[in-house]
Amino acid sequence: MTRAEKLLWEELRKNKLGVRFKPQHPMIFYIADFYCYALKLVIEIDGPIHDETKEKDENRSKDLEEVGNTVIRFTNDEIYYRMPDVLNRIRQYITELQSKSDNG
Repeated sequence: MTRAEKLLWEELRKNKLGVRFKPQHPMIFYIADFYCYALKLVIEIDGPIHDETKEKDENRSKDLEEVGNTVIRFTNDEIYYRMPDVLNRIRQYITELQSKSDNG
């Protein structure tokens, strides 16, 4: 795991947000940085290299979404400098996805 991934993992592990995430989870032909099976929620952390691979990342997100997942992407800087905002955004997705799940 990268430094940013380790920082976010400390906030996601042990069901701290009320759902279970797995780090480095294999999906299709990718490895998701973090995955919540119950909500089909993928969290990806984009480091500086991702500036050069935007099209590849978009295709990756599209592939993961086509099989029913929701993908959220954050930059390293968001993880390093705006962790409360990152966690709030993840909580919003969790709430929305749980609501969809409850409503069928």
